[in-house]
Amino acid sequence: MDILDAIILGIVQGLTEFLPVSSSGHLELGKAILGDQSLPQESLLFTVVLHFATAISTLVVFRKDVFEIIRGLFKFRWNEETKFVTKIAVSMLPAGIIGYTYEAELAELFGGNIKLVGFMLILTALLLYLADKAKDTRKKVSFPNALVIGFAQAIAMLPGVSRSGATISTSVLLGNDKSKAARFSFLMVVPLIFGKIAKDIISGELTYESDNFIIISAGFASAFFAGLLACTWMIRLVKKSKLSYFSLYCLIVGLIAIYIATTT
Repeated sequence: MDILDAIILGIVQGLTEFLPVSSSGHLELGKAILGDQSLPQESLLFTVVLHFATAISTLVVFRKDVFEIIRGLFKFRWNEETKFVTKIAVSMLPAGIIGYTYEAELAELFGGNIKLVGFMLILTALLLYLADKAKDTRKKVSFPNALVIGFAQAIAMLPGVSRSGATISTSVLLGNDKSKAARFSFLMVVPLIFGKIAKDIISGELTYESDNFIIISAGFASAFFAGLLACTWMIRLVKKSKLSYFSLYCLIVGLIAIYIATTT
């Protein structure tokens, strides 16, 4: 992988992490198209770095919300901020348990399985289409909702299922306010990303070669800035009920991926 490939994949990650089109699926498609020949450990490190970059961009976009949440927590009361953090913790349970239990099996799915990516993109398209037809409300995410959204996030661990698409669509279909659904969706993944990175570092699964520093840095930078743009844009799109465009896009890309997988 050279610097240009790293920048391209970083932009793909930054855009697709927030736009409901599956970052994992597009990364797999991107690696296949660019002919990525990295060793599994090196490819994993690069993927982790890109996810870390988008997590940081999330914190930047929602910096005011994060500050308010932290300030509310230090009041040591059962206030809205404490409730929100508790809901985030509840939403993390399904993905945390499934990810820990079936980590090896999930990792095997990220090996250029283009046909699976195609079918999961079509599933994402269906979710987005249904969510786009839902009526907007003023309802906040409840604790039961948080758990259901957490299961949607767990399903999105499959390559090709959009995490933001699955969680936002599920939240909207549960009758929640679209803006609040987007905010909850973007913030709920940050602890999981940091937790996964910490686990990989402690377990020694990530291997680093100093020769790859510039390439990894280029990927990080492009993913970070693309993430800032996509996160801000996505919040506006959800409010305006424009998810059907992404539904059509996922359907088309999914069908193309299946066609490529079955003809090569």
